[in-house]
Amino acid sequence: MTRGVTDPPAGGALPPDPAQDPAPAPAPVRMPDRRGIDPPTVLVAHGCWYPSADPTGEHVAFICDRAGVPQLWSGPARGSEVHVMDGDPHPVSEVSWSPDGRWIAYTSAPGGGEHTRVLVVRPDGTGRRVLAGAVPGSSAHLGCWTRDGTALAVTVAPPSPAGSEHAGTGHLPPDAEGPPTAAGGAPGPAWSERDGPATLLDGGEARRPARPYPEPSVLHASRPAGSGAPAADPARARSGGLAAYLVDPDGANAPVLLFSEEGAASLRVCDLSADGRFALVRRGPRGRREALVLDAAAGRTTFALHAADGDPWIGRFSADARTLWLRSDAEREFAALLRVRLDEGGASRGLSVAAEREDSALDLLSVPDHGRWAFLAWNAQGATELESVGLPLGRTDGGIAARHHPVLPHEVVTRIAPLERGGSFAALSGSRRRPGIWELDEALLPARTGWTARDEDTVPPGRPPVRPATLRCEARDGLVLGGWYYRAPEQEPGRPAPCVIHLHGGPEEQERPVFSPLYHELLGRGLDVFAPDVRGSSGRGRSFVDADLGAGRFAAIDDVADCAAHVVSLGYADPLRLGVMGRSYGGYLTMAALVWHPHLFRAGVAVCGMSDFATFFAGTEPWIAQSAAVKYGHPQHDRELLRALSPMSRIDQLRAPVLAVHGEHDTNVPPSESEQFVRAARARGVPARQLTLYDEGHEFLRADNRRLYRRAAADWLERHLSPAP
Repeated sequence: MTRGVTDPPAGGALPPDPAQDPAPAPAPVRMPDRRGIDPPTVLVAHGCWYPSADPTGEHVAFICDRAGVPQLWSGPARGSEVHVMDGDPHPVSEVSWSPDGRWIAYTSAPGGGEHTRVLVVRPDGTGRRVLAGAVPGSSAHLGCWTRDGTALAVTVAPPSPAGSEHAGTGHLPPDAEGPPTAAGGAPGPAWSERDGPATLLDGGEARRPARPYPEPSVLHASRPAGSGAPAADPARARSGGLAAYLVDPDGANAPVLLFSEEGAASLRVCDLSADGRFALVRRGPRGRREALVLDAAAGRTTFALHAADGDPWIGRFSADARTLWLRSDAEREFAALLRVRLDEGGASRGLSVAAEREDSALDLLSVPDHGRWAFLAWNAQGATELESVGLPLGRTDGGIAARHHPVLPHEVVTRIAPLERGGSFAALSGSRRRPGIWELDEALLPARTGWTARDEDTVPPGRPPVRPATLRCEARDGLVLGGWYYRAPEQEPGRPAPCVIHLHGGPEEQERPVFSPLYHELLGRGLDVFAPDVRGSSGRGRSFVDADLGAGRFAAIDDVADCAAHVVSLGYADPLRLGVMGRSYGGYLTMAALVWHPHLFRAGVAVCGMSDFATFFAGTEPWIAQSAAVKYGHPQHDRELLRALSPMSRIDQLRAPVLAVHGEHDTNVPPSESEQFVRAARARGVPARQLTLYDEGHEFLRADNRRLYRRAAADWLERHLSPAP
């Protein structure tokens, strides 16, 4: 276990008492200025991502880990002198420069945990303050700016009051006996009903939704400040609820409650019309996301449509708010660009497909304020194909035409920051390069920014990164799976090698060809890596994503074994030296594979994984539980199914040594999920250890902890997959 010292809260005004209001309006808290305090560079091969340019396009704010932790940096777009804007060692996850150029907004996670807060700072480094999320135990997420930059939309999740159905931490003290239990018993009425083909083990019929997508939930909307209409009651957002506010970063005006939703799984304000009347909101649990158009003046929902998972920034209004450009997979396998014509009241007058591809999903949609053109990033078997398109400005349906298809220096685009004058800044990542930011001109010709690490500095000299090969294999029920195979450079050609099956999280994430320091470490130890997309992964259509719902998760567990069998049949992997590891859902799948296929794998590394669904639901965050109920099953209605799917229910079958890794501040999947699995393994005489990383949450973001994790995992797998003496 690594240990450190957590920074105390910064000085300033005391946040409001959450006991006084379950969903209080954000209270800005001033923070010390950090001008001129650049931390030392500890990573030559650093990464830069999530760019956001000022209105002139001459300066860029972005996230960079050159000091060992993702922080907010900014500097000239075409220079090399950049400076940290927030020197606190709290990981930053999102950045947004205001349209008027006066503020930079960003999201950070104090202590590296899951409870985030939204801050703003002036471009010169002054005026730093917390806009939302200052209440202990609460969380806040970044939304969009108003078009004039005078207010920022934020989503606030209040602390769960003691005694609620989700209040149990689920944490096991070191000397505790037995699994933790929920503090409040069975889930209450705010829980989402289970949907999808969830076949219960008692032979009951699968319950399916009565319609393809649910009716829009009732949101409690308010009118803008000064309209004379009463604001919505913030108390409506109870335990597990989310509320969206408009906040003035200057503090001259009180926050305005836009809307709230009790029992919400997610809520993000993606865009506001130029006059502030309409809001585009993304809400709902995974697999059932919705795009809503809200009339803030009338306090009602005017339009709703199923929205795609993945990137939360799903669309934008045209300048006159008579067209909505939306990334959606409604009634289709792959997300496309839809054009929604709106009337004066925000209701739909017609919907059409503006751009689509037969076998590729639209990953990213980026539209500047003027709405004359857009960037579209398509997911082509894991890699990105980028194009810019012109958007018709009239009120009649018109086709759009692609203007440019650039050749990119990296395989994957993770974010696009458009410039009003044309061109953009794009965050790119590739299998043999660190994440970096490149400027694309109007013809989309890429140029690396001066503060992005050079390709030759990706890794220390002597061991170049490996470009993976694509693989397809067939599951035992005939479903076609795929993934990426990384061959260790020193392997003897034609000879089976020790191989690690690595499983991504989600489960809706997708294995993509981006540089992985973990894979690089494993390959350097002489271990091959096969990173598959088992059923439930994205990138292969909605049917593939839904194939693991309910009892289909048993087939997903078998997919892991089928992937291992496939690389063995190809002669790549040694059947006597197979390992399995994964993070988050991949950590769950690792534990499940070890107990469902106990004689297949010689070792496992389970990272932040769920070992028992009952204790997971008791301890996770309310909004995480909402989405998890849709993906895995309802903790009450599907109790028997979830018990059967839990690795702890088959712990007596465990044979392989297992290393569990967890972040100390993980409130997504509490550390007790690893603790109880390790404890049960040891009780049965199976070698098991746990590595707890201090100052980390569900993601490992600090360079020293990431390095410790990689080396510990590689040491464990190398030791147990080495040939017998």
